[in-house]
Amino acid sequence: MRLALGLEYLGRGFSGWQSQPAGCTIQDTLEFALGQIAGETIRVVAAGRTDAGVNASMQVVHFDTQAERPLTAWVRGVNRFLPEEIAVLWAREVDDAFHARFCATARRYRYMLLNRGVRPALLRGGVGWCHNPLNVHGMQMAANILIGEHDFSAFRAAECQAKSPIKHLYQLDIRRQGALIQLDLRANAFLHHMVRNIVGCLIQVGAGRRSSTWLEDVLASRDRKLAAPTFSPDGLYLSGVDYENVWGLGDLTISDAREVGCDDKGRV
Repeated sequence: MRLALGLEYLGRGFSGWQSQPAGCTIQDTLEFALGQIAGETIRVVAAGRTDAGVNASMQVVHFDTQAERPLTAWVRGVNRFLPEEIAVLWAREVDDAFHARFCATARRYRYMLLNRGVRPALLRGGVGWCHNPLNVHGMQMAANILIGEHDFSAFRAAECQAKSPIKHLYQLDIRRQGALIQLDLRANAFLHHMVRNIVGCLIQVGAGRRSSTWLEDVLASRDRKLAAPTFSPDGLYLSGVDYENVWGLGDLTISDAREVGCDDKGRV
């Protein structure tokens, strides 16, 4: 039996998503908790591998198991064995052909940026911070340059293992609410550090250090050295994963959905 789960987590204090020999990753922690419910070793596959310190308001994973449990066991039961920083939001049985990574048609990221003179305390780790006043309109003009299919080599980390730097960025919307600036990005896939490198460049524009057309030169150069430094992982969230309707996951894979697992009769 193959199951899909939706997760949220705070990346602070973890060494990223992917399992490592030293442990302390989201994957290792989740697999241990699932094993307590399944009574067997569980290996999970994620839609996207987040870096150390990066959060998720909607990560999607799948795993195979021989254990037959009610869907609530894969939600509330598993959550009993997870630290407070990680929570399973929903569980669904899916077709054996479903693959959390390879069946995804797009990924969504959100960056929450606190733009005020004083560093965050209550939101520490949950938002990035820039003390310089930022011009959101100029940032959006620059962001529009990146929409479409491009070679994003200038925004790619040196250790990126992606086979191709060509990605299609469908959305990059920026809006301000008080001192918080929200950046929403959606693409077929993202390169390693791509979002954080884009955010760093947009902050340079918003602070008036660069013109709104500067990103044209950066993008065309395909040279990482010409772009801004990689910005903080604080404030970065994997916020959703898009799948075709055939998999029956509906709106569950977008972070605004907050449903728990239920059985075939709709009972929780």
